[in-house]
Amino acid sequence: MRWPAEWEPHQAVWIGFPGDPAEWPVGLAEAQQEVAAFANAVADQGAGETVILVCRTASDGDVARTLIQPCEDIVVEPFGDIWLRDSAPIFVTGPYGLAGQNFGFNGWGGKYAMAGDQDIGARLAQRFALTDREHHWILEGGAIDGDGSARLITTEQCVLNPNRNDRLSKEQVSERLREALAVEDICWLGNGLVADHTDGHVDNLARFVAPSTVAIPQAETDDDPNADIFDDAVRRAQSSGLQVVRLPSAGRYRIDGDIAPASYMNFYIGNTVVAVPQYGAANDAKAVEQIAVLFPDRKVIGLSSQALLRGGGSFHCISQQIPLLPQPN
Repeated sequence: MRWPAEWEPHQAVWIGFPGDPAEWPVGLAEAQQEVAAFANAVADQGAGETVILVCRTASDGDVARTLIQPCEDIVVEPFGDIWLRDSAPIFVTGPYGLAGQNFGFNGWGGKYAMAGDQDIGARLAQRFALTDREHHWILEGGAIDGDGSARLITTEQCVLNPNRNDRLSKEQVSERLREALAVEDICWLGNGLVADHTDGHVDNLARFVAPSTVAIPQAETDDDPNADIFDDAVRRAQSSGLQVVRLPSAGRYRIDGDIAPASYMNFYIGNTVVAVPQYGAANDAKAVEQIAVLFPDRKVIGLSSQALLRGGGSFHCISQQIPLLPQPN
């Protein structure tokens, strides 16, 4: 069994499509347009990656059809929130094909418990005739990242938070991660970004960009609220034997006067495209340029994510890829 890295080939990707006005009282139409632009970019001609927008209602699907390309698919499955990275299965490969690992989900520590989110992963797996396995402990996909070579990176703030698995020790969680995802080396970072309602998901802080190599932001201004968090993450990653590449930080970013967890780390690696969030911040273009150096075999593009960030996330958060099984020789 193996957990493929995100840069390995995908057969498809699920993308959550926003539609609930109660969850998006401001900027719903703009968020829908941002998701559609992301989906259209991933559905690059010849990419071989089927883009599937998951909509909570048929009427949301009707809206999505007006925004996406004809080659993309739409399915209707009720859910509470769009962040499928956290509620959809995480796929491993093995001698019997793909296996979706479904973990417990409690609304990011009980903060946003919404109907449909607890079983959307199982329903999607069943709809697409994919094998899945239930794990009876809490884990969100955005809380972990892997390099395809049995290495995993995560944060203590999230995965060891008492609002997730209060009866499990660090050693017990580590063993469960190793068993479920076929990983051997686990790098434990400390805290995630300030004001991240997920309690510090690692996909806003540190991402594998190659085997044993992680990208972590570098604060460039004195008022960056995450400067110490970034530096602590670098120290921990290096102590775990990982190589570190520094990328730009989005800096101190506010929405309606409040600090928001804007991060270029929430990029999505598709078969031919890497989609990088853009916030109208000073380092937007610089982030795209530097991420492009890390993925010379792909088209790296910046796409607006300002409306999505109002909901708390970006492109990586709303997506979950389905790996392409290796073809037999």
